[in-house]
Amino acid sequence: MSSPDVSFEMVALHDLETMSTADRDALPFGVVGFEANTIVQVYNATEARMSGLDPATVMGVPFFDAVAQCMNNFMVAQRFEDEPELDDVFPYVLTLRMRPTKVRLRLLATAKTPRRYILIER
Repeated sequence: MSSPDVSFEMVALHDLETMSTADRDALPFGVVGFEANTIVQVYNATEARMSGLDPATVMGVPFFDAVAQCMNNFMVAQRFEDEPELDDVFPYVLTLRMRPTKVRLRLLATAKTPRRYILIER
């Protein structure tokens, strides 16, 4: 059996759900996972390092209200409400707590999995 493709474009939501914390931390892109209530349950080491946010201050809080207000809009947060099946990559500019930073976001959600993910490639 071959190992799953864990590249930014190809990693599957199921793989994110089943990989260990250490494996998620080793990914070269940010990974944020949250349930429908947007409470953060996954915040990998790469995202913590790139954002400068301590995971202890992010875990257990509403992502779009308290962590990433710059994503609380129709392009990101609203899509999780409107689209139960979601896998989309698009360019974005992060603006909160930092100079504007161009990134690529990947939004992942499926009706079969309660947790949703945002991947952030800088």
